[in-house]
Amino acid sequence: MSSVLTAPRTSAFWRAGWLHPLNDRHALEEMLAGIDPLLSLGTVKARLVARQAETASCCSLRFKPNRWWRGFVAGQHLRLSVEIKGVRCERAYSLSTAPQADGCIEITVQRQAGGKVSSYLHDELPLGAVVELSQASGDFTPPTTLPAAGLLLIAAGSGITPMRGLLQTLHARGVAAPGSICLIQVCRSQQDCIYGQELDTLAAQWPALRLIRWYSAQQSRPEAAQLLALAPDHAQRLSYLCGPAGFMRNVESYWQSLPDAAPLHLERFGAAPLELAPDAPAVQVQLQRSGAGFASRRGAALLTEAERAGLAPAYGCRIGICRSCQCRKRSGTVQDLVTGTVSSEPNEWIRLCVSSAQSDLELDL
Repeated sequence: MSSVLTAPRTSAFWRAGWLHPLNDRHALEEMLAGIDPLLSLGTVKARLVARQAETASCCSLRFKPNRWWRGFVAGQHLRLSVEIKGVRCERAYSLSTAPQADGCIEITVQRQAGGKVSSYLHDELPLGAVVELSQASGDFTPPTTLPAAGLLLIAAGSGITPMRGLLQTLHARGVAAPGSICLIQVCRSQQDCIYGQELDTLAAQWPALRLIRWYSAQQSRPEAAQLLALAPDHAQRLSYLCGPAGFMRNVESYWQSLPDAAPLHLERFGAAPLELAPDAPAVQVQLQRSGAGFASRRGAALLTEAERAGLAPAYGCRIGICRSCQCRKRSGTVQDLVTGTVSSEPNEWIRLCVSSAQSDLELDL
């Protein structure tokens, strides 16, 4: 009589209760975070190592990322995620320096009126705290070679943040031709000028950089033609533009009116804020999967209108960058609040935070 010994089934072994944490990625992530908050199976995390005030309402935050960070090119942006009172919040920020030798990264945050995340980063996030980051993305990056006509950088408010990294990169490359780089910086006042002293020092020491400032509190809010007249050869220069959406639309519209103008690269922070009357014309938005619906005022972002109706769609940056709120529009007409483009294409992807309904809509939500 013979007997056969069989090994226990491998699948049964791995289903053992005491091994459940090893089969649960979330549990593993929590276990690693308990050992060291920077440890992860693949998530980019970073520790806050320094905070520096730039103006009364703006500060720079310096982070040391973990091993999963793949680096960046000056001018790119990332998404930062923090937990505030048990709610995960995500916002997009430009990286505000060129790549650093010590591997640290820096963002500069303008405090927003009523801004939950910006206020938290200013006032509550302690040194040593760990946040989650996306990988860097974006093509608002310095040219490989400087064109003969030179470069023009146009920045308003916190739109200076990606420009700082571009300037650091070009300075490190040894760009030397006098006046080959022109920076026009629009600020409310000298006290509100982000990186003001740093840029003054750089311009004084680097002949390639011509720095022009416009203080809107003293000189009024500039029109594009008026502002760009300060750089008479602006149409010939490869140009970069960043700032509030209304300012950018003004400059972009002017640029498009120029015959044979050099390319204009844009880094957008989102749609301009809208002031809508409560009785503004509304259309109906139907959500296919949930069966819910809501009225949306023309000119208002769909995300804002859905929240106004008590719904809670997924979102991240709220400025059209991270695509967390992206969904498929089955039918209807929408306007992109950043570009102004109107589209009636069926089954197209839209971003709720920067799209406005222009007719009744059907969304795959």
